[in-house]
Amino acid sequence: MTLPKDPQVEHRARLHALCRELLGERRLIVASNRGPVEYDLASDGALLPRRGRGGLVAALSPVGQLGKMTWIASAMGEADRRAVQAAAGAALKPSLPGLNIDVRLVVCSRNTYHKYYNVVSNPLLWFLQHNMWNAPYTPNIDASTYDAWHSGYVTVNNAFGQAILEELRREDASRFVILHDYQLYLVGKLVREAAPDVRLLHMVHVPWPSPSFWRLLPPPMRRAICEGLCANDIVGFQSQRSARAFLYTVQTFLEEAEVDVQGQTINYGGRLTQVAAYPLSIDVASIRRTGASPRVREYEEGLRARAGELNIVRVDRVDPSRNIVRGFRAFDTLLQRHPGLVGRVKFLAFLTPARARIREYQRNADDLMATANQINERYARENWRPIELFLENNYLQALAGLRLYDVLLVNAIVDGMNLVAKEGPVVNTRDGVLVLSEGTGAYEQLHDATLAVTPTDLEGTAQALYDGLTMPPAERSRRAELLRKLIGEEDLTMWLYHQFAGLSHLVQGSPGATTPATHESKP
Repeated sequence: MTLPKDPQVEHRARLHALCRELLGERRLIVASNRGPVEYDLASDGALLPRRGRGGLVAALSPVGQLGKMTWIASAMGEADRRAVQAAAGAALKPSLPGLNIDVRLVVCSRNTYHKYYNVVSNPLLWFLQHNMWNAPYTPNIDASTYDAWHSGYVTVNNAFGQAILEELRREDASRFVILHDYQLYLVGKLVREAAPDVRLLHMVHVPWPSPSFWRLLPPPMRRAICEGLCANDIVGFQSQRSARAFLYTVQTFLEEAEVDVQGQTINYGGRLTQVAAYPLSIDVASIRRTGASPRVREYEEGLRARAGELNIVRVDRVDPSRNIVRGFRAFDTLLQRHPGLVGRVKFLAFLTPARARIREYQRNADDLMATANQINERYARENWRPIELFLENNYLQALAGLRLYDVLLVNAIVDGMNLVAKEGPVVNTRDGVLVLSEGTGAYEQLHDATLAVTPTDLEGTAQALYDGLTMPPAERSRRAELLRKLIGEEDLTMWLYHQFAGLSHLVQGSPGATTPATHESKP
C-alpha cells in the first residue's frame, strides 16, 4: 500500500533544492524594519535575546535552515543598542532555537527613528495604503512632515542601504537581496546605484492603493517611492489587485517609465522591473501542531464555558482598517432580523490592542468597546450575553477560539493578505464557514470557498452571517475541505519558493519573475 504524499514535505524539498541551486554556500541578505531577534536587559545587565515578534519572522526563519542568511533590521530599544556595541561591528549570532541567522541591527538616534516610524511610516504611509485617509482625518502635510521625511525616513533608509552594501562586501555574500515592506521603499535605489549587479526583490506586505490615493502625498515623496521600487528587479505584492495598482501608479507618476500592464513589467531608466503577486501564507503543519497542543486544548476547554450553541469568531488587531465595529453592528442586525438566535449564538472576539498612542486608533478602540457594550445591554439574558471580548495578545487562546467557530468573520476594509483567514480553516474542528471581505488580499485565493461581503455593507454581512450559521452540513463540509486544499497547495513554503524561483529566472537570463497561480475574483 502506497501512502499519500504529504504536500508540505514535497514543498520543503522543492524549496531546499532551489535554494541550494541559487545560493550554494553564498549568503542571502534580507532587510526589514523589525528583525528576527530583540534583546532584553537582565537585572545584572546581561543581554537576553528573544525571538522577534511579527509574522515576517515566522515566515522567513525557515530560510535560515536552508543556507547562510544575514538579516538586517532596526535596533528597537536600548538593549538592542547595547548588543550592537558589544558586537563591535560584527554580526550578532543569537542562540535561539530554530534561528540559524546572522543579524545586523541598524542604529539610528531615537529622534530619527521616531520621525521615520511614528511620523512617516505610521501613520502616514500605513493610513494611505489602507485607504484610511478620508475627508475629516486626512492629515495636514506641513513643515514637520517634510522634516520627518528628510531627517527620518530618508535617513533611516540610507542607513539600511549602507548596512546592505557593507554586508555585500563579505567574501561569502551572494548577490541577492530581499527587502520587505513600506518602511524601506527607498533602499532599492540606494543599493542599485552603488552595486548595479545586485539582484533585488522588494516584497510589499501592505495593500497598494490606486493612484488617486497617492495624489494625497506630495510629488517629491511619491516620486521617490516609485523610483525606489523601480530600482528593484522584482517588486512583489500580496495580490494581483495591488500589483496592478502599482503598475498604474508608476504609469501615472513616472512619465518616463514604459509600463506594460498586461506583461506586468516596468522599464525605467533602462532597467526592467517585473511586478508579481506572491500571496503570503502559513506553515500549515506548524499551525496544526500548535492548534492540537495541550495548551491550546486547555484554552479551548475554558472557552467552552463562555461559548454558545453557535459561535461567530473573529481574531484581529484593534486597527481601524480591520472594520471590527461594523462587524459588531452587522451582528446586531443579525439578532434584530432573527430573534430566534438570541440566547443561542455568541460572538467571540479575540482582539489584540495596537498603536494606542495614535489618536485614530484610540478613537476606534473606544467606539469598539461602546458598540459591544450597547449590544450586550440590549440583548443580554441571565447567564448569556451576545459578545465576549478577549482584549489581550494571546495567540494560543485565539487559536483555541478558531477551533470553535461555526462562522469566522473577516471583514477588513482592506489589507495586504490576512492570515487569520488561512489559520482558521486549518485548525477549525466544526467545518466552520468563512465570511470574507472582498477587500482582503486572501479573497483572490479563497473566494470560491467563502461567503463574500462588502466591508461597508451591514445588511449583506448580517445575511452572510445568517447563511453561514444555517448552511446545510454537506455544503459546510465541502467549503471547509476546499479551503483546506487551497491553503495547503499554496502554503508558506510555496510563498518562499515562488520568490526564489523569480530570482532564479533572473540568473538564467529570462526576463521577469514567476507568479503563483492566483484565484481571480469573478466579475
